Amino acid sequence: MIEFFNVVTALKDVKRKGWIQKVNIKNSESVADHSYSMTVIAMILADSLNLDTNKVMKMSLLHDLTESITGDLMPHEISKQEKLELENKTMSHILLDLPSELNTYYKKIWNEYQEGKTKEAVLVHETDHLEMALQAKKYQKLGYSSDLLEEFFDSAKKGIKNPELLKILDTFQLKK
Repeated sequence: MIEFFNVVTALKDVKRKGWIQKVNIKNSESVADHSYSMTVIAMILADSLNLDTNKVMKMSLLHDLTESITGDLMPHEISKQEKLELENKTMSHILLDLPSELNTYYKKIWNEYQEGKTKEAVLVHETDHLEMALQAKKYQKLGYSSDLLEEFFDSAKKGIKNPELLKILDTFQLKK
């Protein structure tokens, strides 16, 4: 399992590219930073919505794990279909280092997340957007351009349908 653990710890070294390329943030958060924050937020939301919190947390922790190998891919770099195929192939490779029962179990959670049809998977996808907006607000408070950060907030707003999450999002809109 050591190779799996190495993949997990490598996520700490992958910086979130959008913040660097679009906002010119010098010391941007890592993908691991994002995944941790997102998982805690998703845990609270799952508990408050009476969902399977254990599954939501595992899904959240797995959702960007492939980026420890692929890097943080921006939407213009690769098509959605190519990204899906690359992520599935990469996740299969990552999970190979686990015992077969764990491999099967985590692959099932990964596939559920990728399909995005269950309440838990939808929550994880929407929490991904919510956390991004929270991070944009944090960067704004640090003095980064509201105009440059607006794109991230708008993207989050488009990716969230749950009324409760939209209410949360509306409480910290960017101020110009």
